[in-house]
Amino acid sequence: MFAAWEAGVWKALSDGFHPDLIVGASAGAWNGWAIAGEVSADGLIAEWLDGSLAAIRIFHPEPLHQKARELYSRFRPALPFGLTVVETPRLGVRLVSGPEITWRHMAATCSIPVFFPPVLIGNRRYVDGGVRGALPLWAAQELGATRAVAVNCLMGLPFRMLRTVLGPRPPGAGFPVAYIIPSQPLGSLRDAIYWSRPNIQRWIALGERDGKRALSSITM
Repeated sequence: MFAAWEAGVWKALSDGFHPDLIVGASAGAWNGWAIAGEVSADGLIAEWLDGSLAAIRIFHPEPLHQKARELYSRFRPALPFGLTVVETPRLGVRLVSGPEITWRHMAATCSIPVFFPPVLIGNRRYVDGGVRGALPLWAAQELGATRAVAVNCLMGLPFRMLRTVLGPRPPGAGFPVAYIIPSQPLGSLRDAIYWSRPNIQRWIALGERDGKRALSSITM
């Protein structure tokens, strides 16, 4: 649910910043899919304020899969888009892009291990792309990016520890990145898992403020 903050960031950036390609992991991939599909900033915010998200609860995969199917059917990227998934059990990270993406990839990239079962695609099983790095800058490079604006909502201690243990794949040398991160803690792990309208509204407002602050450091 922390990815609602990203919708606020997009609200701040959308008028003057026009990406050439988008790459995302986990719920960031859902945001990226909609943005690449030309959703308006207010439209993306409305997605997060939709109370039906409350149906997405741990240990109950069907509502998450239903939302993945819905987003996949409603939006189609108008610019290059990619997302990452992690194959289980070997934990190999994979970039999926273009027409290769299906609703199952959309579901897999948000299937947090333990809380949701892996998604079977072909003869392999995949889980949340954020497990091996919620900020897949290397994937943006593979799609042709020469620089990036990196929006990262997962800055809390548990997520930093996960990155230390699993060692996300880094981008190549000489890849300029402008980072946008929350200026305040977003909340607890429970807040990250369960939908709450007041939290969503607070995160969107914070994201918009953080996005506005970052505008001066982004070369258009």
